Amino acid sequence: MTELMRHGINLHPLRELLYEELHSRPFQQIQAPARVTHLAVLCTPEQRRQQFEHLQALCEQLGAPVPQQASSCFQQDIGALRVRRETHMEFVAYTFVNLDTPAGDEPFDTTGLSLLPPGWLDQLQGTVVGAFHLAFERSSLEGQQLLPQAKRHFEGMRLIGSSPQQGDAHIWTSFRLHSDGFGRFLVYNRAMTPSQLGRLMQRLLEIETYRLLMLLGIPVARSIAPMLGAMDEGLADITRRLSGNSNLDEAVILAELTAMAARVEDYRARSTFRFSATQAYHELVLKRLAELKEDEVSGHLTLTEFITRRVTPAVRTCDTVGGRLEDLSRRIDRVSDMMRTRVELSIQGQNRALLASMDRRSRIQLMMQHTVEGLSVAAISYYTVGLLKHLITAAYDAGVPVDKDLAVGISVPVVLATVWLVTRRIHKHFHELAKEERSAEAQRKTDTKVESA
Repeated sequence: MTELMRHGINLHPLRELLYEELHSRPFQQIQAPARVTHLAVLCTPEQRRQQFEHLQALCEQLGAPVPQQASSCFQQDIGALRVRRETHMEFVAYTFVNLDTPAGDEPFDTTGLSLLPPGWLDQLQGTVVGAFHLAFERSSLEGQQLLPQAKRHFEGMRLIGSSPQQGDAHIWTSFRLHSDGFGRFLVYNRAMTPSQLGRLMQRLLEIETYRLLMLLGIPVARSIAPMLGAMDEGLADITRRLSGNSNLDEAVILAELTAMAARVEDYRARSTFRFSATQAYHELVLKRLAELKEDEVSGHLTLTEFITRRVTPAVRTCDTVGGRLEDLSRRIDRVSDMMRTRVELSIQGQNRALLASMDRRSRIQLMMQHTVEGLSVAAISYYTVGLLKHLITAAYDAGVPVDKDLAVGISVPVVLATVWLVTRRIHKHFHELAKEERSAEAQRKTDTKVESA
């Protein structure tokens, strides 16, 4: 129990993890001479699990303690071999350090892979995107004096070199693949301590790894860019047709816009993560280059000058294609809104015409109804007078002193007036109901508008 817990203070369950996170990827200490090999491997979650099992098999084969649980950074010295495995979001990095470099050994004659068991690397799961060797040597010479010596180890390729940390070391590289399929960095240490050299090594590993991962967005951008030009022209053509022609098939236009929007969303789904990763890796590379604090070696580009000059246009290309995708998506949305407005206006016009036609039919039906109602009044009156005639005749036959013909004649206008008044009263009742319903509907619409406002 800690002191804080004895005082009854509640501790966050992730508190210790937050402290350890700052120390999860410690810098190494490197003594020159040393040979280092670094691999950056793209992998799926299943391949990542298989890689960890493969690492366990390596430790067991070399007689070292076997890790039981995967971590963000595993590092272990196994004799003269140091094995380091770092897990990142989309790749896993392996660094193999040969700490027992024979005296007088030429750079790159032995590598960090030289102490691995035969065949172990062949069974490593995943896709290698970065693979390069680093050779650390001791030297007290200046950078220009080291140039002839360094050239012998890069197969005649043009070199990029710099002197970081106020001349405490000299770095040479070509940023190219060599005959063994690996890139190469040659570092001459003049005055750096093992800790400083370890930090320098980590920066070089990250610069080269992030540089390669950053450039993965370029093929995606180049494959999408030509399609965007054709889609841009197609959208402009649709806009011209909408603005200059009133007789269009809206269904066809909407189908074209829907297909275009689907293609844009497909391109965005394929490229959004890659372009975002390119931008993030670019920022990391620039930050690591700034941390080198390079000085120029006469006549040669520094790592910062070379990378920024060659990489910045590639990053701008990804940014431009991503921006065009976003712009095209917004324009398609605007044209789709215009098209929907056009369709809605057309539907409203059709509805008005339909309502006008229904109104005309209603008036005709009302006129016919009035005619039928007039005939109905006459018919009802006729049958009512007939019934009254039978009643008057029956009364006369029963001895009631009445003039049959006069009584029947008087009943006719009375019956007609009565039937007409009853019919009018019924009409008036239904008209009042319809008026109340219209008033209630208007009030509901008003309330809805007020709530919306």
